[in-house]
Amino acid sequence: MINKYILDGDGQPVVCDDLLAWACWFEDTPERIVAQDRLPNGVCVSTVFLGIDHNFGHDGPPVLWETMIFGGPSDQYQNRYTSREDAVAGHAIALRRCS
Repeated sequence: MINKYILDGDGQPVVCDDLLAWACWFEDTPERIVAQDRLPNGVCVSTVFLGIDHNFGHDGPPVLWETMIFGGPSDQYQNRYTSREDAVAGHAIALRRCS
């Protein structure tokens, strides 16, 4: 079973069993973008709320956020997180990696 999540009014993830409600929320909610930075060299660092648990081993908390780098020497770098706080910190790490 794929666990789908949305963010509540406080930005905390909650399970959403209704596929249509999840898809509508996901399409219309800009808050799922944590941070996106385009650097002067054209590299993009993006951190987002995934909406689907990427903890495929099912041990531990859901993995719901992801940072990726597009372009440059670290192209396709990726890291995933279990909390928004870790995702924000991971975004900063990715930015430093690109500088």
